[in-house]
Amino acid sequence: MDVSKAVCQEAGKLPPLLPDGVCANDPGLVKQDHSHSPSSPFFGNTELQSVAPFNRKAGGKCRIQVSVILPVYNAESWLDECLKSILDQDFQGSIELSIFNDSSTDNSINIIEKWKILLEEAGIRVVLGENYSTHPGGVGFAKNYAIDQSSGEYLCFLDSVFTSHGPTVIMPTWFCSREWFYLVGRFNEEGKGTPEDLLFFYEHLRKGGEVFRVDQCLLLYRYHAQAATHAVLEETIWTHRVLFLEERILSNWTSFTIWNAGKQGRKLFRSLSPANQNKVTAFCDVDKNKITKGFYIYEESKETSKPRIPILHFKEASPPLIICVKLDLTDGQFEENLSLLNLKEGVDYYHFN
Repeated sequence: MDVSKAVCQEAGKLPPLLPDGVCANDPGLVKQDHSHSPSSPFFGNTELQSVAPFNRKAGGKCRIQVSVILPVYNAESWLDECLKSILDQDFQGSIELSIFNDSSTDNSINIIEKWKILLEEAGIRVVLGENYSTHPGGVGFAKNYAIDQSSGEYLCFLDSVFTSHGPTVIMPTWFCSREWFYLVGRFNEEGKGTPEDLLFFYEHLRKGGEVFRVDQCLLLYRYHAQAATHAVLEETIWTHRVLFLEERILSNWTSFTIWNAGKQGRKLFRSLSPANQNKVTAFCDVDKNKITKGFYIYEESKETSKPRIPILHFKEASPPLIICVKLDLTDGQFEENLSLLNLKEGVDYYHFN
């Protein structure tokens, strides 16, 4: 793990103390039952059974630097690999694992109990919360509870379909400070079909958060038939993305060009509000057939005279641009064409692909 400035706001600040009377040199496991209590940053009536051994201390007090947040629902097929990735970490600071078992009906809890012994022997504190209801609360619900019962200054999100190596963009839904998490406002708990991580990411940006790229593999994402991802409709994600684009970018522009006169560019145009559709001065493309056609006619328009948007060669396009072209699919040709225009990303153009 890399505790970096990318998503940790005050790197010089000491990690928080464990709750009074709790020290990480007592063996065992913390367990909490959240089947009835509402989601909130703090819990009362915590039943403390025990805490994993840990000998790293600061100023005579026990401190946890990183809490690994793990929501679990019927994850028996992947939990061994997931939990092993925590054990294999080379991070030398203090770590705790906060697991929330969200009404699993498979063998997940037994696998967790097996691994908690190994993790505690390695000095990793383990906290376990459970939803004993017959109805799982959902990914956002489980993440929020796992965070609330944890104590680390930094939060590392490790869903049961993740292992700790993979994609290169540091996201606040993968690693952030506890302080920043509560400032952003927690995960949406509407349940199945809600892209809670995307909504949290957008709120992160609204609050002034940044995104950084790390050129090494940090995380692996596994797709499987039961993944919560499949419950989120593609159109739901598209709608949220368009609304965010309109809110954050298009609201500041009086006119713009859409790069791609094909399917994706036209879909974006149709998805825009009427006010933002009126700001589109042209489409641009490299396809000679589309350019020769001359115009895109918006037949679905309710206006008597259907809008006719010019289709230009990309070299004739005027910035700013919204680019609806997938990267790395043209053997570098698109990237080369874009570089010819000497435009600045974040000022003259934004990617929406």
